[in-house]
Amino acid sequence: MAKAKAPRRTLDSYTVKPINKIVKPGDCVLLRPSDPSTPSYVAKIERIESDGRGANARVHVRWYYRPEESIGGRRQFHGSKEVFLSDHYDIQSADTIEGKCTVHSFKSYTKLDAVGNDDFFCRFEYNSSTGAFIPDRVAVYCKCEMPYNPDDLMVQCEICSDWFHPACIEMSAEEAKRLDHFFCENCSSESQKKLQNPHNTRQSDAKVFPFTVVLNVWQVGKHVTLRQTIQKSF
Repeated sequence: MAKAKAPRRTLDSYTVKPINKIVKPGDCVLLRPSDPSTPSYVAKIERIESDGRGANARVHVRWYYRPEESIGGRRQFHGSKEVFLSDHYDIQSADTIEGKCTVHSFKSYTKLDAVGNDDFFCRFEYNSSTGAFIPDRVAVYCKCEMPYNPDDLMVQCEICSDWFHPACIEMSAEEAKRLDHFFCENCSSESQKKLQNPHNTRQSDAKVFPFTVVLNVWQVGKHVTLRQTIQKSF
């Protein structure tokens, strides 16, 4: 008669010996891919378990998908460090963990002074079966009406507060960085009047954000469905 398998036990934490790091449920980690030429997989640990002796540890994970792993693929508004929290759960050997990482909210990510190799951000949940996103509506900016990509330089109009890519307003990135004032095409006539008014004492330089952006970037711009945005980005 075969021996009954010893019940597995749940662990509060586990030390991954190859990297000498302690992981616990709730941590985000990088897992080794089967193809060494592809980037590490990103996942959130839901639970850790081992056999009765504390060996053969396994992690229950919830996968983050990179844009190129989604049904729609990578679009121009996706940041290089963007990931989607999926509904795809899995069990992996704890020995496949290559390191720990941090998946920030979008707002927290845009406030980082510096972005490290292990920093990512997530602004959407992703249904791996249907390709649907939550939320399915997103703010868009600029004349191109695309969502904000934190990798891109943008300038802000001093009147309407909308944000614009330099290329969309026929301006180079270097020209944008040298701006003292910026008024979009729709506001330019009003801006000229203000600049010519000798009693105008307003001292406000155009805001230029090559990577970080103040929180009001979310408070400007109209909202469209993500499906509309993805169709437009082809």
